[in-house]
Amino acid sequence: MEAVPAFPSGRPLTRADLESMPDDGHRFELVDGVLLMSPSPRPVHQRAVARLLAALTRDCPADLEVLPAPVDVVLAEDTVLIPDVIVGRRADFTDRGLAGPPVLAVEVHSPSTRLVDLELKRARLQEAGCPHYWLVDPDIPTVRCLALRDGRYVETHSLAGEEFAELAEPYPVRLSPDSLVNPYGID
Repeated sequence: MEAVPAFPSGRPLTRADLESMPDDGHRFELVDGVLLMSPSPRPVHQRAVARLLAALTRDCPADLEVLPAPVDVVLAEDTVLIPDVIVGRRADFTDRGLAGPPVLAVEVHSPSTRLVDLELKRARLQEAGCPHYWLVDPDIPTVRCLALRDGRYVETHSLAGEEFAELAEPYPVRLSPDSLVNPYGID
């Protein structure tokens, strides 16, 4: 078992500190210099992520790429997020992650991450200028689509249950919340 490096006290952590940590299978994020760890996701969470990947990849424009977590999204030296799904400009990817905000960040709520997704990550992505932020609640199921308008997120769509929608932003995508979590396959 590898030891976690001793971090300096009295200062916020940085991306360099995060990169010095061993790859132990845990998901670590950095928000304003504070280290956050997320537990392993539930099967329903991973099912929603897999189906979102399929839906988003199907008609993804050539200049964009759709990737699942874990991919570092570097918003600042002291803020590195790992959304569940990202759509980023191919030109913005480095060998270590995505430099700057994605075109779309998607978070699939888990009981332990709900507040972080709804408040903290939402605020940081909004400040960084991420044009689209989707919030998926697999337990209800719902999908809330937020878009940046005049520097603030506004809800553009709120989908529930079996309701299918043809979303136009950030590019055309067809999905329903139920199809993301139904254990018997996509409708």
